[in-house]
Amino acid sequence: MTEHPNVTIAADDGVVVASLSGEIDLSNAAEITDALLVGVPNEALGLVIDLSEVSYIDSAGVRMLAELDHRLGWRAQALRVVAPEESRSRRVLEIAGLERVLSLDTTVEAARTSVQDPSEESELPDG
Repeated sequence: MTEHPNVTIAADDGVVVASLSGEIDLSNAAEITDALLVGVPNEALGLVIDLSEVSYIDSAGVRMLAELDHRLGWRAQALRVVAPEESRSRRVLEIAGLERVLSLDTTVEAARTSVQDPSEESELPDG
């Protein structure tokens, strides 16, 4: 698995949880994207990205989240982003309009539950 100083990845019951920390900007967004994509196997239900410990996110970080949503969608995997209500990350995502595009949660537990309980549209038929 690819490792990055700003990324901690753990998997449980088909859901990959990536906790990000520090700053996400032009200098590291591509590397973080690569680390996250490598950390999500094809058989995973989806990815939860926890931004609770992110102190700064710029437009490159916003673009990174939109790109991950798109790429995981092609793989029929869910993406949930955890950004606490009072956090800077949440404000940046709202200013950028991503709360209308991404699925935002305030806790990792809520995000994990949402990934594990997919809508009927995203379920693949057996066989």
